[in-house]
Amino acid sequence: NVDIADSPVEASQLALLLARIADGTISNKIAKEVFAAMWEAKSGDEHVADAIIDQKGLRQISDSGALEAIVDEVLAANAKSVEQYRAGKEAALNALIGQAMKASKGKANPAQLTELLKKKL
Repeated sequence: NVDIADSPVEASQLALLLARIADGTISNKIAKEVFAAMWEAKSGDEHVADAIIDQKGLRQISDSGALEAIVDEVLAANAKSVEQYRAGKEAALNALIGQAMKASKGKANPAQLTELLKKKL
């Protein structure tokens, strides 16, 4: 248990981390990893979150071309799930989203990914 006054993460650093979630640079899940690294770093640098994101290659994939390539690959490799979705099984979409997130190592923008999958299906 750490008192808020003793936190190694300053308010301005936390604000920047939250801004990176809001602007789509990172997802909520990745933000937890970045926060843990910020806590360990105990850095006074206001831009420590950006440094960690860049250093660990954690930027969310939002480029439509890159996402489309991932989606095409996943659809080609998961014909059974594609068939199931087209037959009305909504759960098959979740399986495809999971495969696409796995292919992107969790870096794909989930909202854009889902939208693109639905469009292609």
